Amino acid sequence: MPVASSPAGSARGMSAVVLVVEDEFLIRLDTVQMVEEAGCETLEAANAGEALAILARRPDIAIAFTDINMPGSMNGLELAQVIAENWPSVRVVLTSGKVVVRDEELPDHDRFIPKPFSSDQIARVLHELAP
Repeated sequence: MPVASSPAGSARGMSAVVLVVEDEFLIRLDTVQMVEEAGCETLEAANAGEALAILARRPDIAIAFTDINMPGSMNGLELAQVIAENWPSVRVVLTSGKVVVRDEELPDHDRFIPKPFSSDQIARVLHELAP
């Protein structure tokens, strides 16, 4: 079940809504915490299907932060493509501990961060992509 969280607040002053898509519960929890520490509101999805349902009803989402390797109907790369086609204003940050993707392989304005990532890496990329 998708969960909405409130921003933790931050001196960085960001207020973007970020959808975190990660099938591993503990990793999703850690990622949500890092995103909130960067000053963003978070929404959570465990797979691409949940993410697409949330995107369809939340036009305020600015960034999707998704794992590449996920079970279900599509992986994170496929999800990024669907987002680019249907929600072109939503930026995507992809992550993986198994696959490396060059930025030029991604839709324009999207980013890749390898796992494990740090709070500073998350804050930096969110700050770059936030509207």
